[in-house]
Order: sequence, then C-alpha cells, then structure tokens
Amino acid sequence: MATSKWYLWLHWFRDASFWIEIKHRFFDVAFTPVFTDVSMHRPALVEEKVKTMHRKYMLQEQLKAIKKELGIEKDDKDAIEEKFRERLKDLTVPTVVKEVIDEELNKLSLLDNHSSEFSVTRNYLDWLTNIPWGKTSEENMDLERASKVLEEDHYGMEDVKKRILEFIAVSNLRGSTQGKILCFHGPPGVGKTSIAKSIARALNRNYYRFSVGGMTDVAEIKGHRRTYIGAMPGKIIQCLKKTKTENPLILIDEVDKIGRGYQGDPSSALLEVLDPEQNNNFLDHYLDVPVDLSKVLFICTANVTDTIPEPLRDRMEMIEVSGYVAEEKIAIAEQYLIPQARESTERVAVRNLQKQIEKILRKTAFKIVKNEISSVEVNDENLQDFVGKPLFTQDRLYETTPPGVVMGLAWTAMGGSTLFIETTQYKPFSEDKKYEGSMQVTGHLGDVMKESANIAYSFAKSFMLSEFPENDFLQKAHLHLHVPEGAVPKDGPSAGCTMVSALLSLALNKPIRQHTAMTGEISLTGKVLPVGGIKEKSIAAKRVGVNCLIMPAENKKDYADLPKYITEGLDVHFVEHYKDVFKIIFS
Repeated sequence: MATSKWYLWLHWFRDASFWIEIKHRFFDVAFTPVFTDVSMHRPALVEEKVKTMHRKYMLQEQLKAIKKELGIEKDDKDAIEEKFRERLKDLTVPTVVKEVIDEELNKLSLLDNHSSEFSVTRNYLDWLTNIPWGKTSEENMDLERASKVLEEDHYGMEDVKKRILEFIAVSNLRGSTQGKILCFHGPPGVGKTSIAKSIARALNRNYYRFSVGGMTDVAEIKGHRRTYIGAMPGKIIQCLKKTKTENPLILIDEVDKIGRGYQGDPSSALLEVLDPEQNNNFLDHYLDVPVDLSKVLFICTANVTDTIPEPLRDRMEMIEVSGYVAEEKIAIAEQYLIPQARESTERVAVRNLQKQIEKILRKTAFKIVKNEISSVEVNDENLQDFVGKPLFTQDRLYETTPPGVVMGLAWTAMGGSTLFIETTQYKPFSEDKKYEGSMQVTGHLGDVMKESANIAYSFAKSFMLSEFPENDFLQKAHLHLHVPEGAVPKDGPSAGCTMVSALLSLALNKPIRQHTAMTGEISLTGKVLPVGGIKEKSIAAKRVGVNCLIMPAENKKDYADLPKYITEGLDVHFVEHYKDVFKIIFS
C-alpha cells in the first residue's frame, strides 16, 4: 500500500499538470509545460507541414498552368529555349555549330530542371549563343582619319606611326587586315599599350586587352573541358562575347613574360591563335566547335624580344617603340600629361614623367586647400620643394675621361644608357720574363660580355705589337677592367670597341677624344661588327651631352632612319675596322 502511494506521488510529480498548477498558484501567469512529451504530437505536426507544402505546390502549379493557358507565362524550358533562339535570330551561325546547338536544345528539353546536367547544358548553350557568329563592326580604313587619331593620342613616335599607316594602307588595298600580327617592343612606359588602343579607335574596331605575363595554364587560352566543375572558355572566346563582334582588336600584353607550368605551355597554345593559316578554325576546349579568328586583329607588346619563344616571334612583325629625348618629354608633358593629370585620368604615356607631374599637382592642391597659396609657378628654384632632391647630381660619371677610361653605349629593357669602361694597372711589372701580364674583369658581367673582354684584351695586345712594338705594357702589366655599377647585371655583344679603346688608352697613357662615345663589337682580327638599339643609344648619348659617336658601318642604315631632332648636333663616324676608331679617338 505504501509503495503504491509513493508511486502515485511520483507519477503526479512527473506529470506536467503538477507544474502548471504550481505556476498558476504562485505566479498567476500562463505557463507552457517544459517537460511535455511531444513525441505523441510529432506525426501530427509533420503531417500538417507536409499538407501545407503540398497545397502550396499544387496552387503554384495550377497558377502556372492558368498563366500558360492564358499566354501570360511559358514553361521554364520553353522560355529558356526561346531566349537562346532569339539570340541566334540575327546571327549567321555555321552549319556545324547550328547542329550542335539544336542537339543541345533537344537534350535540354528532356532533362529535369533541378539536375546538374541541366545546369551544365544551359551554361554551354548560353556561351554558344553569345558568340557573335558572322557579326562584325564596320571597319574604317581612312588613312587621314587614322593619322589624325594617332596624332591626337601620341606625340612623336613618327617611325611607329608611319609603320601603322603603311599597315592600314596595305590592308585597304587587300580589303582585310588578315594575316599580320604586330608586336610592339620597347622599354616600359613609352606607350605600347596605349598606341594599340589608338589603332582600334582609328580602325573603328572594338578593343579587348589581356595580359599573358606569368600565365602558366593553357586553359587561360583554350578554355577548360566541360567535364570540370566551374569550366569556362578561354580568354579569346571571352573576348568575342564581350566585344560582340567577330573582328575586334585583341591586345595580348607582355608576351615576353609568358610562363610555363605543369598545366601546359601557353606560348604553344598562342601559336594556333596567332597563326593566320590555323586560326580560321580555332578550337576552344569548352565550346568544342570551330571558331573563326581570322577577322581578329592581334597586337602584342613586349619589353624585350629575347625571351619570346622563337616559333611565336616568327609569326609576328616586330615594331620597335623607343624612348624619348628631353625635347619630346617636355612636349609630351605640356600637351598630354599635365592636362590628363589635372583631370585625374589613368592613361600612361611617359610613366615616370607623369608621376612627377602628379606629385607637383598634389602638393599644389594641398597648399591651395589650406589657403597657403592661390596659384604657383614651378621653376628651377622651387622644383625641389615639389618633387624632392634629384636622384642623380650628374648625368655622367666622368665629365673628362682620364687615360684608361672610355664611354660606351648600352641598350637595356628600360632604353639606352651610357656605360663607362675603366682600366687600371693594379700590380707592378714582373722582372721575371716567365710571368706575363694578366687581366681580371669585374662589374657583374654576363658570359657574353666576359668573352668580349677576353677578345678585346687579345686584340689590344696584338694591335700594340703591330703599331707600337716598343710598348710592351699590355704584355707585362697586371690589369683590372671594371664596369661601374657592379650591382647592375650587364651583358651583350656591343662593348668590344670600348674595351679595346680603354686598354690602348691606358697603355699609351693618353686620354681619348673628350665627349666621345662608341658602340660596336669587335672580332679577333679587329673587324667592327654591327649591333642593335641604335636609336636608344643615340638618345642616351645626346642626353649626357656627347657630340661625337662612333658606330659600326653596317649600322649606317639604322642611323639614317632616326628623326632629325635626335641626330641634330651629333658628329657620327661609321667604321669598319678598329684602325678607323683609333684614328678618330687619338687624332
């Protein structure tokens, strides 16, 4: 009996009604039981929820059916198919592509809307129908208009402009620009990218730019296979979709910096794109249908040509874009950079000069806003207040070259520069005839330049034996040849004449003709061999006040192409053998 009482008390204590009674008596508020066993009510709740959802779904389907019957709305698949066919209405789609589109549309109609295959097929059709099949912009081949556009956008660059106008003239006669790939190469910031944009404007073509610098994945060019998640076409197909024409101008930037990775070699993929014999049937991995790229005008840019793969370089016509002399920079600043900096535009012509102009305008604006000044005139006296102290206090390492020092000219990716060759004797003569003279070379030189130094040393000793047999300085002396700025890597076959001149100057203890610079490689027999970068080297020489230049005879044609404002004031000598150089510098 006691046990049953305890059981009843315990059962009442566990019952939720006990707590409800306590809540009512002591707190006089409604109380929701916490310990109610809801397992009994779960089936009812789930059933109610399912009924609500089912009823909502049925109502939505009925609404769709009513709208479809009234012509207000169409089925999802029908609407998608109609959208795709609407895009193709005004396009001239090739038969092969049309068959693929029809096949994919039939496939789409059989798939469930919520399946992954439906999404893949819809995306594929979206790309296929967004390609501007047979749609082109009307090209303008007017030479006068093209010349006007180029003059508006760029100062100087006469040789480049002339070459572009010749290209347009030939295309005008042929009726097409097909078959030519232009590549502008030169130092950074001289206007390679912007001149391509000007060409697009002159020809009335849509413009698209992408950079291949550091690109290591072939899929960036040729697209991904559709089997991969997130697959999409390559840059070329993306360009056609964005420009909405089959004949845009595509600028491929930084082709000299294209990479190579485990995903493939993008430079090899570019061969198909840039080859006029192949690109009329370009096959993207994602689209998997032939696309005609023959109407596209491709222009490439590069800083140097050595790192462009040879098969790729063979498909392009190389056009050199050089740096500017001081007169050109002043004109560019007045006509382009200062107005653009005032308007805060982003176009770059002479990048470093533009940065300095923007620095002046920023500091002027700051002082005007602080009511310190109302206007300012920048001159030689206050220029340092705006742009800071000059980076270099002198343009030349030597204003007057002593014996053993000669100024050479070098070409770099940043343009032309002067290059001094220094020689000195660092150890006294040895009386012992067993020991001959020696030469060590420093200055962070590359293998090619080290070989030039060895050839120059051998030829200089040979020249002294034949011309000055009584002078045995080079035979016995321990020499040191140095090229200043040792932290800067230097290489290239154009310093041979300069090295020989420096060694002979030291041996004769006689300085060469002042304000003279030279360029040219030398053979072991003394022949002066041609070099490149004549324009950049001439600009560099004029920039530092050189008035006498010595160049290889075979470079005379390159020098003749230079504009008058560069050659003006320069006394240039073209030589075939080092004997001619010797007569000029020691006369």
